[in-house]
Amino acid sequence: MARAETQRVERQTPDLLAEQLAALRELMPQIFTEGRVDGDKLRETLGDFLDERPERYSFTWAGKRDAIRLLQIPSRATLTPVPAESVNFDTTQNLFIEGENLEVLKLLYKAYAGRVKMIYIDPPYNTGNDFIYPDNFADPLGRYLELTGQKDAQGNLLTSNPETSGRYHSAWLSMMYPRLFVARQLLREDGVIFISIDDNEVHNLRCLLNEIFGEENFIATIIWQKVFAPKNTAKYFSEDHDYIVVVAKSAVTWLPTLLPRTAEADARYHNPDNDPRGTWSSSDLTARNYYSEGLYEVTGPSGKPFKPAIGAYWRVRKDKFIDLDRDGRIWWGKDGGNMPRLKRFLSEVREGIVPQTLWKHDEVGNTQEAKKELLENVRFENTDNVLDTVKPTRMLQRLLQVATESDNRHLLLDFFAGSAPMGHAVMKQNRQDGGNRKYICVQIPESLPSPENSLKTIADIGKERIRRVIKKLEQENEGKLDLKERAMPEDLGFKVFKLAESHFRSWAGAEEKDGESLLAEMEKMQDPLLPGWRPHDVIYEVALREGYSLTSAIEELKDIADNRVYRVTDPDREQTFRICLDDTLKDKTIKALNLTRDDLFICRDVALTDEQAANLALQCRLKTI
Repeated sequence: MARAETQRVERQTPDLLAEQLAALRELMPQIFTEGRVDGDKLRETLGDFLDERPERYSFTWAGKRDAIRLLQIPSRATLTPVPAESVNFDTTQNLFIEGENLEVLKLLYKAYAGRVKMIYIDPPYNTGNDFIYPDNFADPLGRYLELTGQKDAQGNLLTSNPETSGRYHSAWLSMMYPRLFVARQLLREDGVIFISIDDNEVHNLRCLLNEIFGEENFIATIIWQKVFAPKNTAKYFSEDHDYIVVVAKSAVTWLPTLLPRTAEADARYHNPDNDPRGTWSSSDLTARNYYSEGLYEVTGPSGKPFKPAIGAYWRVRKDKFIDLDRDGRIWWGKDGGNMPRLKRFLSEVREGIVPQTLWKHDEVGNTQEAKKELLENVRFENTDNVLDTVKPTRMLQRLLQVATESDNRHLLLDFFAGSAPMGHAVMKQNRQDGGNRKYICVQIPESLPSPENSLKTIADIGKERIRRVIKKLEQENEGKLDLKERAMPEDLGFKVFKLAESHFRSWAGAEEKDGESLLAEMEKMQDPLLPGWRPHDVIYEVALREGYSLTSAIEELKDIADNRVYRVTDPDREQTFRICLDDTLKDKTIKALNLTRDDLFICRDVALTDEQAANLALQCRLKTI
């Protein structure tokens, strides 16, 4: 009896290029011929929109093709759970992932595409000695495993990029391009990305973001005052600021959340004329922009005439001005003889404050405050291990206020997490406004200058910091009632996952003439799982391949006696599958599961007889490993 047709669980992440081509095929089917894009038909379709001039504006660098090729290589890695390093692993929705961030982003793609509300990253500034993750275009995962000691070779992940390098800027751009490309796919349509940077690469970053996101989606560049005292040792100028570049997935869709009004802002409003509508402030009624109906003369209560200064114009036409004056919205000064100004009542202004692009240190913190926060939450035996470029949580909280809302379960992503100040900031902001934001922090395990007993990598610093912050927040809760209204309980926990090789066996190949080697390799492939696999590790890998989040619930079904069967549920997407990893699947188990056509069931191929496979393929959506 022939084996029924069943689907296989994918062994690697989706091909991003293939997905883009599929979207292009949906939009322009006429440009495809025999499965490929026909250049002539593309030109015909685009017409005048295709720029074929010999000289035109473009942005490129040495190594760009390799960076694009790296983006197109699917990941064959997995993310393995580490409950021992986590806090409240079974209940939390927060994630800390230790691993090379491009591989991690590819692994997250299927489950998290279009789900992230806000991304913040603090990438290497390319100052010469803090620079990049060493990408290997042929085998990025293999190189990572070598550098982290998971293969024979050893290495230090922190490499340098001296300015004497012939590809100083190009190497940085090649590192950033694929990561930002995948990051854009993870954002929601109303999502936004914030990127900290300094003068070394801000110009190149803007060009890179224009290419990936489209220049029409650039929002602003924030100037953050990172220090409050001048450095007298500076050669030219004492640099007081960094930048935060802001780009939306869609500038048409995204809008910032207004910041809470402050007592200082409200203090600008007064009521010198005892207006019953309450306190107000005044604004100029003239402007330099030409307005054809803005050239007229008005007379104040004192009888004094007023006209705009030469080159200026009233902002409103005369009949509108008269209406405003009748309604008591024009302020002529205490004696009625001043230049008229428009009254704006506090009761009528917007409930919040529009974010500005200049962020001063006294409002959002500085580098000194950031380092102090780190030292308060992580105990270092060696001060050489204290990070110098950490960001203050007050600044990150300001970003959270601008980009997220407290009453939504918005998801935040930081894939250059460092010491995890973003994870810290999310928990602080949730505590302050009763929010339920969730975070994903990703950090490569860069070796510290002087490894300590409990801290050997920057990832270790990040995990330890979050643990201590959680402990402090729990201590604050002791003996107190949570009076803030929450849609769900405060999430004080995080799951730790680590990048590792797949649990699925890959075809190693064999020489055609070497029959014994070929047979031995084929024998190994009878069982696609590598020796030493553990059920939960494999289930998480399968879940990611099927587009389930890492916070999905895994539950062993206790009412199934003859096999170990697990139910995996992703509540955010309201999807569920059941999986059995036993060597043999019993008929009693199949009957007890009571599967329907809408159910997804996954098991090992070797566990099924041909008859079971045929029946299950008709009964449910069957996939095998």
